[in-house]
Amino acid sequence: MLRSEKERVVEQLAERLRSTETLMVADYRGLTMPEIDELRSRLLEAGARFTVVKNTLTKRAAEQAGTTDVLQLIDGPTAIAFLEAEGDPVAVAKVLSEVARAHDVLVIRGGILEGNVVGEAEIKRLATLPATDVLRAQLVGALSAPMATVVGVFSAPLRDLVGVLQARIGQLEAEGEASPEPEAAAEPEPEPESEPAAEAEPAEAEPEAEADEEPPVDGEES
Repeated sequence: MLRSEKERVVEQLAERLRSTETLMVADYRGLTMPEIDELRSRLLEAGARFTVVKNTLTKRAAEQAGTTDVLQLIDGPTAIAFLEAEGDPVAVAKVLSEVARAHDVLVIRGGILEGNVVGEAEIKRLATLPATDVLRAQLVGALSAPMATVVGVFSAPLRDLVGVLQARIGQLEAEGEASPEPEAAAEPEPEPESEPAAEAEPAEAEPEAEADEEPPVDGEES
């Protein structure tokens, strides 16, 4: 590669690193060119540009852009999925995870979400979340805030949802680690003691039947 060509590549990488707050890094060695092209097409549909980069040029670009945090993810053959402004980080993570399962040669190293460096485990957990549109619908359904907040959720760029996604990841982890203890059965409340029944007054003795009165016969009225 000519020096002028290298400088052009470094400038392009530096511009992407400056303008992209969310990206994911993978080791692509072992993938064939048709497989890389297929992966690039799927990631493009999810809103990310998959770029195979040389480590030396990436390091120069990161230093030029002032984003050296990404350098800790650069080791060996490297490809970077740069999310576009309207890209879906969940969809990108899903594509990378699916390809990594299908082709053992693809290894997810990690990424940067909203300027924060994350590892492979965080990217894979991100891939387990519902699609961003579904997640938005769930969030809106659970919101008890004023309507202005709901409108803000719909109008905010997708990159602003990364904080919500990270919080959701934490919630999933907590739900997986803590199993709720069964609630103790409520003890029955003691029934109020009944008041002692009032003693019945002795009934007045009925007058004895006169000796000459005959008892009634079955079928006849007395």
